[in-house]
Amino acid sequence: MVLPTSGSSRLKYISLGVLVLQTASLVLTMRYSRTLKEEGPRYLASSAVVSAEALKIFTCVCLVFRENNFSLWALNQLLKEEIVNKPMETMKLAVPAGIYTLQNNLLYVALSNLDAATYQVTYQLKILTTALFSVSMLGKRLGFYQWLSLLLLMAGVILVQWPTGSEGDSEQKVLSASSRFVGVMAVLVACVSSGFGGVYFEKILKETKQSVWVRNIQLGAFSIVLGFIGMMVYDGEQVSQSGMFQGYNSITCTVVVLQAMGGLVIAVVIKYADNILKGFATSLSIILSTLVSYFLLMDFQPTGVFFFGAVMVIAATFLYSYERQPASSSAIKL
Repeated sequence: MVLPTSGSSRLKYISLGVLVLQTASLVLTMRYSRTLKEEGPRYLASSAVVSAEALKIFTCVCLVFRENNFSLWALNQLLKEEIVNKPMETMKLAVPAGIYTLQNNLLYVALSNLDAATYQVTYQLKILTTALFSVSMLGKRLGFYQWLSLLLLMAGVILVQWPTGSEGDSEQKVLSASSRFVGVMAVLVACVSSGFGGVYFEKILKETKQSVWVRNIQLGAFSIVLGFIGMMVYDGEQVSQSGMFQGYNSITCTVVVLQAMGGLVIAVVIKYADNILKGFATSLSIILSTLVSYFLLMDFQPTGVFFFGAVMVIAATFLYSYERQPASSSAIKL
């Protein structure tokens, strides 16, 4: 009895550590890659999104291949049966694919205009949007602690965005405020799209018995198509001049890999960990991102108001993950 418990506990904390590293590393490397000054054209965010989706599909195909005992025939039959022969089921994934493609592009916009610490804290508003969409679309019931945590979360994010009133060149302050506004708006729209897309995808998964990896292949296929169309519409001229992979380097490739692995890491954490550990991982990633942003990237100047707001957001994350009892009369439903 001791060994299985020990093994299960080990997997929990391993998945926790992987999630913390993946979340913090993605934000920090993405921010670094968007602010790094080097010769030649900067890599296109739209291209990186498409590349990440292609890598995600490849990884999911490998996982499905492994689940089918490394049989190419079984893999081909499964993909044909679940994707080609069920066009209506496959088409359902077009909606979340479009939303996720938009969201992934917005994250590059956000991290081009915000430091990693501010981005990490503000992006936790996706907890709020996910909760509201879960209540309205899935009929979930939230208890008192969950609603209280959402109020605490909003208050914390507002404090993080509170103007510092620091002195400096007026023109530079206007440019900085404008850039910050663009970054914050990108994060807010990404939070809404993340909440809706996540709940919509969860609803689809619950309605069918398909493997989550097969669903991710379907999702990735649409995302590649939509991402490629978006890339040609907004960056077509640059692609025709310097190619789709212009500006790619080791940092860019790291960002692509981390972004592709994000969804797979979440799947592992959901399988082996619980909501409290996920909240703990989120909190640790915020702290880690803040420290690296301040000491290494040096693009973040901490204030007392920011830290107070960040503590409120971390507390809200833990409170929302609090293991609630089965829904009772105290639960609130919209």
